[in-house]
Amino acid sequence: MAKTLRTKEELQHELINLKADYARIQSDMDKLEYVGGRVSSAEEQLIRLEKEIADIYRQLEQL
Repeated sequence: MAKTLRTKEELQHELINLKADYARIQSDMDKLEYVGGRVSSAEEQLIRLEKEIADIYRQLEQL
């Protein structure tokens, strides 16, 4: 299924949200590491977000 075309403003808004999610998850992961918790799930989420952020940047460059 093809992605729908989005406006620059929509992409920028999504980018802001993704970056906020990334910062929140990174903070949670830091706390988990400090108390010796399991961080693999948080690491996977960060990797997924990094890919989504890179994709948004690619889309913005094409506009």
